[in-house]
Amino acid sequence: MIFSQSLRRDLNSVAGVMFSTLFTIMVTTSLIRFLGRAATDRIGVADVVPLIAFSSIGYIPVLLVLTVFLSVLMVLSRAWRDSEMVIWFASGQSLTAWIRPVLSFALPYAFVVGMVALVVSPWAQQQIAELRQRFEQREDVSQVAAGQFRESRSSNRVFFVESVNKEQTEVSNVFVVQHDGPRMIVVASRGGKVEVQDNGDRFLVLEDGRRYDGEWGGVEFSLMEFERYGVRLEPATGPGGADSTRGLTTPQLLASPTPANQGELMARIGLPVSVIVIALLAIPLAFVNPRLGSSINIVIGVLIYFTYTNLNGLMRSWIAQERISFSLGVWVTHVTLFVIALYLFHRRMNLPQVSLGRLLAIARSLFKPRPRAQAG
Repeated sequence: MIFSQSLRRDLNSVAGVMFSTLFTIMVTTSLIRFLGRAATDRIGVADVVPLIAFSSIGYIPVLLVLTVFLSVLMVLSRAWRDSEMVIWFASGQSLTAWIRPVLSFALPYAFVVGMVALVVSPWAQQQIAELRQRFEQREDVSQVAAGQFRESRSSNRVFFVESVNKEQTEVSNVFVVQHDGPRMIVVASRGGKVEVQDNGDRFLVLEDGRRYDGEWGGVEFSLMEFERYGVRLEPATGPGGADSTRGLTTPQLLASPTPANQGELMARIGLPVSVIVIALLAIPLAFVNPRLGSSINIVIGVLIYFTYTNLNGLMRSWIAQERISFSLGVWVTHVTLFVIALYLFHRRMNLPQVSLGRLLAIARSLFKPRPRAQAG
């Protein structure tokens, strides 16, 4: 009882500090990134804080997995350096005695990771897509901002208006230049207004103006005077949107088992499973020789963690590309790491070792053809 309580207390204390540090670093990095995008007019300034909040939700599962792994690794490594493990071993505890308290510490984190990955994170991705789409809608209106030259997203049209009303629906003294290959169109008008059609298309309807058609560098232009002339504003095309697999809910992924959806589903299922597997791996990996006092095991543990994470990402890509089946890719990396954890437990508990040569000899004996009995 004292053994389990002291271990869980140390794990929870270290986990709180670890997650706070990682989360602060992540929020700071996101703030710098989104402020840079806002400075270049890629996102709205008012959307910076909501985007940071919704993006942070998507990072929580990964941060919690790393928090559990580093917490178990650091607490048990300190116990090895301070010879606490030797005392527990002398009192009759074995290395497997750490499995139960470590799992009782990791299971609540696995539950939180599963809820966020399967339910909350897709909702956050949908909110991010909506914010970006609303910003793109504002960009359509800003194309006819007063006193400014505005280039369209397709970079083939430039708007200029002298003034615009507060509702941004009526403009005056409009100048539009559009090019299509070698062809150039110049439109000048005394005024106009923004109209929205029933199907959602938006037009800048110009009144009482002229249109010039010609070629770049040419001297011949055709002139046309008009009373009304409509210029279609480009529709908003927010990146990602509803087609992004990250924004689909888990029931939607299950209902539509396309390769891309199965890859996303594998990533979501793997996050809570990785909490348990990585926590078990940290128990034997935390071994430190008290005489040497080296912390090389932490470096090795971090390298194993990032390799494990990258392999999960590789499995996700292979499933999306149909290079591997979902039924295989969803568990292969987790089982591999679990086998590595069992092997490390085997070594740390000083159980009888089986050499590679011995295993090969046993395998050859199994597959070696036996001599046939001769007929009497």
